[in-house]
Amino acid sequence: MTKRQGAPPVRRAIVSGSTFEERIGYARAVVDGDRVHVSGTTGFDYASMTISGDVVEQAEQCLRNIGAALAEAGCTFADVVRVRYLLPAREDFEPCWPVLRRTFGRVRPAATMTVCGLADERMRIEIEVDARRGTVEAGAGSALRIETVAGDAMVEEWRHVHNVIVPPAAMTPDEARERVGRNRLANAYLGDVLVGCSTVRPPGGEERAATVIARTLPAYRGRGIGTALYEEGLAHARVLGAGAVETVVLAANADGLRFAGARGFVEKERYVLDGEHEEWVDLTLSAGPE
Repeated sequence: MTKRQGAPPVRRAIVSGSTFEERIGYARAVVDGDRVHVSGTTGFDYASMTISGDVVEQAEQCLRNIGAALAEAGCTFADVVRVRYLLPAREDFEPCWPVLRRTFGRVRPAATMTVCGLADERMRIEIEVDARRGTVEAGAGSALRIETVAGDAMVEEWRHVHNVIVPPAAMTPDEARERVGRNRLANAYLGDVLVGCSTVRPPGGEERAATVIARTLPAYRGRGIGTALYEEGLAHARVLGAGAVETVVLAANADGLRFAGARGFVEKERYVLDGEHEEWVDLTLSAGPE
């Protein structure tokens, strides 16, 4: 649905399964347009509703809980612009600094620490954050990293994104490892979070056509990540001497077709593979790779 001009931003709530959310009546996070507000979050493991007695372990669990909420909102700690720390005992704050620095040291959000009572005497720290889902730019200093796939762990990450985006062509681990030998595969990370992948098939045929495919996980679309993946893949295809550039999109992937069309790709062919039911679309870059 196209957002009407002047319409209010899309708002949705994210719940974690915490009994506190149900009993009190709040959400773990609220997405309001490009803003993400994460409620004060404590060190409970929400799956078991247990909590460590150690303040550093509580801080680590707070951040795991917040990270899960941010991921569901389509952002990461790299998008955090504001953090608030609430502790009953001021002497508990400094032992948590190394944990907090690992998460926010490069992000450098605005921050406040307040000494106050918390809702449960077992709670020794509570953390609240605000984030903004802005456009992500690649390049020096950016939180977005695009890295060539190397090693089984990265192959598995690439396979995960591929299978989420194109489930009719889901690959086994062996099939994904075979692709590494034939194509140039890359993964995209926002901070340390996997957000997309790409494939560049080397030039072939009389036209020396290379295939460039960029995939972004649904929660992270609309932020420029797909564009960065595509442009990085296109640059690699040029290095390989591509005379033409093609891509392929599952016909049911409306976002993918719109993305390709916006970058000058035009439809070349539609087909259904033998023994399958899903329709695929081959597209070619009308202006060539220049």
